Amino acid sequence: MSATVLITSALLLDMDGTLVNSDAVVERCWRRWALKHGLDPEAALKVVHGRQGYATMAVLLPDRPVEENYADNRVMLAEETADVDGVVPIGGAPAFMAAIAGLPHALVTSADSALATARMGAAALPMPAVRVTAEQVGASKPDPEGFLKGAAELGFGAADCIVFEDSEAGIAAGRAAGMRVVGVGPRAAALSPDAHVEDLTQIRVEAAEDGTIRLHISEA
Repeated sequence: MSATVLITSALLLDMDGTLVNSDAVVERCWRRWALKHGLDPEAALKVVHGRQGYATMAVLLPDRPVEENYADNRVMLAEETADVDGVVPIGGAPAFMAAIAGLPHALVTSADSALATARMGAAALPMPAVRVTAEQVGASKPDPEGFLKGAAELGFGAADCIVFEDSEAGIAAGRAAGMRVVGVGPRAAALSPDAHVEDLTQIRVEAAEDGTIRLHISEA
């Protein structure tokens, strides 16, 4: 393993696949939806991660009216919020969240507030005081709006923030926001983030005397 040190002022954290392993729920719900619409479930699962549901539906059913996607998305969110079976923290997430508790950080997720609360609760992780959920943005990742909004709420510029993400859409959003990206997990490995870890056990957080945050990363 090689070691990398990244210095930043604030952390912007995706949830699903980054802090919380919700893959079991996501796959159950989206397999049902894909089969209902005559789509290949495996193909659907390749594009679902990181996006809001309506945006995934728009990719998979490009000719369908957007109103139908929004309606289906409301049903999907209700199903996902009610189903927390198998939702667990990503490796190292509890210790990582404890280490950054007093440091500038925000949750930036494609989930809505209810789903984020359900999954963070199921994984027994603390909910950040600053969070940007689906209700607060007009465009889903890979649009950078959520990350830019999170940085602004924390009071930092894009160059002073590091994004933690697992998905192609999320990493693209972080890059589009002008931020460095730490990729987490297997989906991120092939996407050339600034640093990559299998899980959060490979990260040690140090609060520096000058107010910056030092991330000591043992890369996979």
